[in-house]
Amino acid sequence: MAKTPPDSSETLRRVPHIPPGAGQGIRNTLKRRNRHQIVLQGFGLAAILIAFLMLATLVISLILSGYQAFTQTHITITVHVSPEVIDPEKLPRGNYRKLLQQALGEHFPGELESSELRQIERILSNGAQFGLRDLIVADPSLIGSNIVMTVPVSDPYDQLHKGTIDRQTPEEFRRLSDREISNFDSLTAAGLISRPFNAALFLNADSRFPELAGLKGAIIGSFWALLVCFLLSFPIGIGAAIYLEEFAPRNRISDLIEVNINNLAAVPSVVFGLLALAVFLGWFGMPRSAPLVGGMTLALMTMPTIIIATRAALKAVPDGIREAALGVGASRQQVVFGHVLPLAMPGILTGTIIGLAQALGETAPLLLIGMNAFITSVPMSPIDSATALPTQIFIWADSPERGFVSRTSAAILVLLGFLVFMNALAIYLRNRFERSW
Repeated sequence: MAKTPPDSSETLRRVPHIPPGAGQGIRNTLKRRNRHQIVLQGFGLAAILIAFLMLATLVISLILSGYQAFTQTHITITVHVSPEVIDPEKLPRGNYRKLLQQALGEHFPGELESSELRQIERILSNGAQFGLRDLIVADPSLIGSNIVMTVPVSDPYDQLHKGTIDRQTPEEFRRLSDREISNFDSLTAAGLISRPFNAALFLNADSRFPELAGLKGAIIGSFWALLVCFLLSFPIGIGAAIYLEEFAPRNRISDLIEVNINNLAAVPSVVFGLLALAVFLGWFGMPRSAPLVGGMTLALMTMPTIIIATRAALKAVPDGIREAALGVGASRQQVVFGHVLPLAMPGILTGTIIGLAQALGETAPLLLIGMNAFITSVPMSPIDSATALPTQIFIWADSPERGFVSRTSAAILVLLGFLVFMNALAIYLRNRFERSW
């Protein structure tokens, strides 16, 4: 027998009673929730804006203080290589400074005294005489002829031409006297002064003279150190991560190892520098200031990061892939190296590049192993003495010469450029090879 539908009046009686002001209360609650959400979004946007402004302030300040280092004031002179001054039988000896004095003196009228010639010759960089010497030694047939040379000016005149030295400052408070400024202005009026791109910043090694100092030695030193770091940390880190994630039994020992790896990733870098100082230099007697030792030290720092990133990438591979491979008869080793590891490789490479980028910017451990020495030659192997980009920045920042101020900021910009490139490469590899399941 079918049931009759309930009476509408009975249905209405079953509905709970709603107080008259309850609807307004619900609307007030929704408004309060929306207001809180808007406030939270505002705090998030404000945090992002503040972070962006701080980053922009840092980059703009570096650009404003370092852009002048990317140009260098040069002077073009014609030098007559007199056989009376340079004896072909006594090369490379010779009074090359006198040749430069005579070449500059020709642009000033009248007979100049020796003191005036020396004052004018100070316009040139100290490396000009060695550059002239190298040209003549390489080609002795130049003796008796004229050589047109374009060489950097010394740092005070470079600062004058760039406007860093204020001409309105009283003479007793300036690095250059009125007479020296007048001599430089005469050469400028003669069209001998130019300001091209400072290729020496990337092609020269370090120097005591700012106009000759460059980053080539530091860049190659960083390359050797990162190469050693990669060759050590990449295979060892991946091997340790594969064993811990795929083969190691779950017991107290593996848990202890995992905890220590996570702790090592948070250890300050100076601790690794002290360890390298005591072990690599103290016990093993390895050479100081060598990229080999620097790379080994950076490898100790980078290895925990690579292990953690590799384990995370291996965990991201679905278990269904492992089970399917095991189901068709593959061994555990074939599953890991033939199926799981290739799928996890994009994440592994991303973590490795980020770890190497972090190692590139480390300074404290390299200072402790002596990679802040004054090195004027380019390292040809990992065992040659060298500096790195961060330590080169430290050296220049500690120099009293005014010209190193802009070069310090320029070196920081170069280092930031390398870091941005490495992080962009990591993002590209992640997006290029990443797979979704």
